[in-house]
Amino acid sequence: MKKRLLIALFLFVAVGTLLVLRTETVTSQSSFSARDPGVRGGTPGAGGPYGGLTPSQLAFFQAGQADFAEVEDVADGLGPTMNLDSCGGCHMQPALGGSSPAVNPQVAFANKNGARNKLPPFITSDGPAREVRFVRNPDGTPDGGVHALFTIAGRADALGCTLAQPDFARGLANNNVIFRIPTPTFGAGLIEYIPDSVILANQAANGTQKQALGIGGRPNFVLAGNAISGQPNRNGNDGTIARFGWKAQNKSLLIFSGEAYNVEMGISNDAFQTERDETPTCQFATTPNSVTDVDSQTVFGMFSSIEKFSLFMRFLAPPTPSPDAPGGKVSINNGRNLFSSVGCALCHTPTLKIGNASVAAFRYQDVNLYSDLLLHDMGPGLADGISQGQAGPSEFRTAPLWGLGQRIFFLHDGRTKDLLRAIQAHQSGSSFTRNASEANGVIQNFNRLTESQKQDALNFLRSL
Repeated sequence: MKKRLLIALFLFVAVGTLLVLRTETVTSQSSFSARDPGVRGGTPGAGGPYGGLTPSQLAFFQAGQADFAEVEDVADGLGPTMNLDSCGGCHMQPALGGSSPAVNPQVAFANKNGARNKLPPFITSDGPAREVRFVRNPDGTPDGGVHALFTIAGRADALGCTLAQPDFARGLANNNVIFRIPTPTFGAGLIEYIPDSVILANQAANGTQKQALGIGGRPNFVLAGNAISGQPNRNGNDGTIARFGWKAQNKSLLIFSGEAYNVEMGISNDAFQTERDETPTCQFATTPNSVTDVDSQTVFGMFSSIEKFSLFMRFLAPPTPSPDAPGGKVSINNGRNLFSSVGCALCHTPTLKIGNASVAAFRYQDVNLYSDLLLHDMGPGLADGISQGQAGPSEFRTAPLWGLGQRIFFLHDGRTKDLLRAIQAHQSGSSFTRNASEANGVIQNFNRLTESQKQDALNFLRSL
């Protein structure tokens, strides 16, 4: 009798387990007739200054715009290691300040001016501009840092420099390489001015609905010992919420600019004053390379490059959505409603509001970014194994969706150009194995839509 009872109990548990796993099975995209409409055509709905700027603000926007587009050389401090020689080279789709362009500029740059770089297999002309991070150090401890693709060795303006590229082949063989693609900077100044209190209030909103779908979310960073702010998940230095980068690892546009200038182009600056590689024979410019010039005879000459980059991005207008393309107004409006009803808007919050800002044009404005700016666990399917601040290996900031209609590459590593594939990639893991993506419930709701409804949702997303 006991034996039968045990067998019955075992079968009950086994069937229950299968049911749990079944509810989180990824649906094959091939079963869908709905299709990504593709990159929205027409003129770029982005790249210009925010409306209502003062003449001085507009002048600084233009000065920053020119510096953002400028191509650097070794005399400017480029290298010794870098991923490209211009901010605008990576941030160019559909206009300056955007995301990765259709033709990857890193391919031509690899051997520019005589450089002897070998092109890694993951950098292709029709693929996204990428940076590379190694997950682990050779001793197995966490790495997570950027390993620059290229060096200045062999360039005509870097005579005498001998410097090897990282061993990407070994890294790939050991599954130790992950990628990141450029984040768009349109509307970044509006994001910078959203108060922490607004982010936290939105985090607390719709709690019952979020809990039912398995959605959590938290800001980055956590404070060690909660010693300063007394609150978890705040910036480790001043207790405030960071919001820029794939893992919300940067607090401000100035830090974001300084880090990118140093990491992506190898140019040291006021924020990051030392070279990433200090090989003596590869130093050809004063360190730090770009600083505030207090002796300049002009106002714009006094400002450092990272200050100009920050001002350009701060005053850069958000993308303008299309009211009727693709699919027409009715389809887009239906898709907008479905976006909310299936639960996408619980993380991709359509609107957050600015309070009183120092930029008068920004004060009390709605920011239609489609993001809560929080970290969410996206499960093993998107996990990159990298921790930044308190963002763990499978956590990412909710990517703002404004401008999505004119983006080419999706997800943090640019693995797909297909919006539908990007949506499905949000679903992975299982609550049974305790590694479920927070998006699983929402993606299941999306998959239950009719094909016509899915198409409306895709049309809406491509209208943004």
